[in-house]
Amino acid sequence: MTHPFVIAPSILAADFSRLGQEIAACEAAGANWIHIDVMDGHFVPNLTVGPVVVEACRRVTKLPLDVHLMIEKPERLLDVFARAGASHLTVHVETCPNLHSTLQQIHSLSVKAGVTLNPATPAAMLEPVLHMVDLVLVMTVNPGFSGQNFIPEVLPKIAQIRKLLDGIGSSARLEVDGGVSETTMPALIAAGADTFVAGNAIFHHPNGIAAGVAALRGAVPIL
Repeated sequence: MTHPFVIAPSILAADFSRLGQEIAACEAAGANWIHIDVMDGHFVPNLTVGPVVVEACRRVTKLPLDVHLMIEKPERLLDVFARAGASHLTVHVETCPNLHSTLQQIHSLSVKAGVTLNPATPAAMLEPVLHMVDLVLVMTVNPGFSGQNFIPEVLPKIAQIRKLLDGIGSSARLEVDGGVSETTMPALIAAGADTFVAGNAIFHHPNGIAAGVAALRGAVPIL
């Protein structure tokens, strides 16, 4: 089933002592994907998880695993994350001097290929490879840490990328990550986003994970 709008809880905000239960709660609440942020402490100022955690997530859910590689030289580890169970592998334009080749490598592993860019990186950097991708991820915070404030200046770039995707007839999903909440989702949808990574809004919702997912679903009537 193709969902018009996808909710992808980011486990960066989860309680890792209860990770399996929290992922199960997300799935039961109707989340569509599970988002996993991989950070190397070099490209971004934080160090998070590796293939072992992706493999553990694969064992506890059948949902697609949306693996965002915020790492230098991601091409060295693509096969490892694919074997661990990633459904999507998303790389940064900023870390891939041979981006075309990297995306080809991802597809050769029978994994969906995504490309992402930081808030200050122009949309034009994506144009040469847009025809190759299954997913475009726009960072709406500077990557590295969960819980940052949404950067509204990125909204015109989301709209620009939506226009580019529509212009080539692409079915790629347009994903956003950073400060996603029931408050920011209407503007993101208006700009053309259809896939939403949310951490604190789900895992730190005062009424629990199910309420967090429901709040995002209810933020816009069409959801």
